[in-house]
Formats: sequence, C-alpha cells, structure tokens
Amino acid sequence: MTENNENDEDRPVRGSMRFQDPATATPREPTLAEKRARLKAMEEQRQREEEARRAQLEAEAKAETRRKVLAGGGVTVGLVGLVAAWYVVAAPEDVTAVCTTADGTIVDDDYCDDDYVRSHGGYHGSGGWVFLPSPGGGYDQYRYNYGGSGTVGQRVAGGTYVRPSNAEIKTNSGKTIQRGGFGISGGSFGKGGGS
Repeated sequence: MTENNENDEDRPVRGSMRFQDPATATPREPTLAEKRARLKAMEEQRQREEEARRAQLEAEAKAETRRKVLAGGGVTVGLVGLVAAWYVVAAPEDVTAVCTTADGTIVDDDYCDDDYVRSHGGYHGSGGWVFLPSPGGGYDQYRYNYGGSGTVGQRVAGGTYVRPSNAEIKTNSGKTIQRGGFGISGGSFGKGGGS
C-alpha cells in the first residue's frame, strides 16, 4: 500500500494546478480558432493600411490637380471673376443669420448683438468676431453664420461666415442685421456683426 501512496502523491490532485517553469515549458500550438482570428486581424490591419495609402494618394492627386488649375495668373483672375459673378447671381434675397461659438455651436442671437456685447463688457474684433468676457476669465468668441441652419445647442449646418453684401439678413429672432442691396447695413459695423 505504501507503494500506491507514493504514486498518488506524484499524480496531480483533481481540480489543482501545476506550476510550469517558463524557461523549460514549450508553448502549446495555437488552436484553429486562434489561428483564424490572428489571420483575420492581420488581414483587417492590411486593409486599413491599404485604405490609408489610397486616401493619401487621392489627396495628393487632388492637391496636384488644384495646383495645376491655379498655376496660371489668367486662370486665377478668371476663376475669381466667375466666383464673383456666381455670387452676385446666386446669392439669396433673404438670408438668416445664426450666432455661433468659435467651434460652430449655435447660441442665442444676443451673443452677437452689438447692444448686448457692449452692455456685457465685450468688444468686436476683425472678421466679424465678437468677444465676451467668460466666467472663468478670458473671452469667449462668437460670430454670425449666414444661411446656416440648426437650433441652439446644435452645430450649425451649412452656411458661410462671409457676410453676403446683396441680401437682407435677419436673425432667427427677427432682428434685421442688414437690409437688402449691396452692403447697406441696418446699423453700425457691430450691429451687422459681419466683416
């Protein structure tokens, strides 16, 4: 019986684990599922790298095309004339202006209003920017987006920050910023909030 007891001590007890020495243990062969997962991950990585390379090549090709198009002075002048003509013809009669933060989030129209800015210690900067003191110190930046849409708290969709000169511009609250015609403002520079 002693002989059996000695053999029982060498055999692992059910439910226990044996320690393997990493220096002498040989790693097990990966399972079929592990091999497939590794191959799939490698293929996905290869596809991502290929897509990134393709996007970079497309961007470089577009940039090269743009450089070629704008290379000649006559082309540039013609393009500016074409854009100016398009702007005069295509500019809408009535444009809605929404006041946005520096990152394009729509805020209450008051933040771009000249009277509100003045009464709250703010000032107007170049490019249509309005600067109001922020509670934490410093200044928050606001400006009108012309023709964009959305509601307060959302990012503005579309529009431009270039003030159209031949349109009647009103805010969502109904205040007229600019009367129709070419650059005839409804008030001072600040009231128009444009550039």
